[in-house]
Amino acid sequence: VSGNWIEGAGSCCNILTAPEVHTKLGSLRGEYVSVKGKETGVHAYLGVPFAKPPIGPSLRLAPPQPVEGWKGVRDATKQPPIQCSWKSQFLMLLKKSFWYTDCDDITMGSASMYDGSAVAAYQDVVVVLIQYRLGLLGFLSTGDDHVSGNFGMLDQIEALRWVQEHIHNFGGDPDSVTIFGESAGGVIVSVLLLSPLSDGLFHRAIAESGTAAMDFLVRDDHLPAMESKNMVFWVNVDGHFLTDPVHLLFHKHQIFPVPYMTGVNKHEGGFAIPNVSVEVCSSFFDRCIVNFFKPKHAFKRDLITNEYIGTGEDRVKNRDGMTEMLGDILFTIPVNKAAIAHRDAGAAVYLYEFQHPPKILQNKRPSFVGCDHTDEIFLVLGFCFTTTHSKFVGKYACSEEEEQLSRTMMSYWGNFARTGSPNGDGLVHWPKYGAEEEYLAIGLKEQVVGRALKKDRFVFMTQTLPEKIQEHNENIEHSELINFFFFFFCKC
Repeated sequence: VSGNWIEGAGSCCNILTAPEVHTKLGSLRGEYVSVKGKETGVHAYLGVPFAKPPIGPSLRLAPPQPVEGWKGVRDATKQPPIQCSWKSQFLMLLKKSFWYTDCDDITMGSASMYDGSAVAAYQDVVVVLIQYRLGLLGFLSTGDDHVSGNFGMLDQIEALRWVQEHIHNFGGDPDSVTIFGESAGGVIVSVLLLSPLSDGLFHRAIAESGTAAMDFLVRDDHLPAMESKNMVFWVNVDGHFLTDPVHLLFHKHQIFPVPYMTGVNKHEGGFAIPNVSVEVCSSFFDRCIVNFFKPKHAFKRDLITNEYIGTGEDRVKNRDGMTEMLGDILFTIPVNKAAIAHRDAGAAVYLYEFQHPPKILQNKRPSFVGCDHTDEIFLVLGFCFTTTHSKFVGKYACSEEEEQLSRTMMSYWGNFARTGSPNGDGLVHWPKYGAEEEYLAIGLKEQVVGRALKKDRFVFMTQTLPEKIQEHNENIEHSELINFFFFFFCKC
């Protein structure tokens, strides 16, 4: 077997019927999936359980329980019925293993939205997509032992344990597991690198456009979510899965120092403004930024507004500044923070900036939005070559240049899963992220090494802005003290 795609848990072959796989839990019958450009296809096994379904009062809001076995041959050619809110994660098992977690957020989604067949076939890997609990069922927490939360994260720990025990039956190597996620899935990969429960379960990690350094996604205080009108729950510091706030774990270098790939897309903020016109007035920018900073932080908002749009008189600059600001705050600054933290903890880090907007998406967004959030995932997973529900055909077909870029990206990602380095024959050398903060700019026609990705904005957000806020607060305290003494002596 030369590759495998397992959803819930694929393998390359040249026959039309996927073979039965025998595990200690029972036997599975999969299906054969062809892949464009490859003489061999993929064996796919869908709906493979790794834990008991979280149904009923004893399991619904509780840690996952090990899956029970079954008799006979289980049909693994169809997606299972949805029993609760689940989300997917990828794992590449190489002969090595590649495990993917997608997420636009952790409230909705499904593994069936994705397809690991192309990357399995082209890179000779086993790809595993994991479904885990979402929303309230996955992350509700009361802040105590009644409902401790992080059940969606514990689902993934259980799935990784399943991989260690069973993946050899699918041709995977439990000693070479790479976890891989995009967007909120990148956050989850990054958080897994901080959890003591992850020890020994994987050996490399890829976090695309998302990291644990996104402070608004990892909480140590449960009350704001409980009191919020929208009640959105995320990963929380529970003392078990996550022992301390992320910034403390980063500061103490309490990170598993496995090889770490991370990066962003060039225009990450475009997805947040899909209906914005060509020009934007400064008041629109103000209404947007207030979503990130509360009214009491007006001085901070003013500093950021001045940094990104200046006087606000140029409406096109306002639009572009708002797009850049959203991308920086949500993605680029946190990704840079995480890259530094992992480097300083002793990990080999590889940073990228993806720069090509896929052709199929260019007519679905404003003309001023370039390479936006999630654009890279289509090429990383080789959707140009899939023949299933996620295939790109007709007017959506990839160009020849995009197909070549997809092969290149699958090679970088596959090499990383195999060796911990993305480099290989025929590829532009991708340097480690070191003291000069090297990264690889990945464009349609070329890949170029750059240094210090968006350094000016990073310095502003992490150094200049805090210094100015501290100075501002000290001036306020000084003024209040003077006013107090003036009032006191006047009264006397």
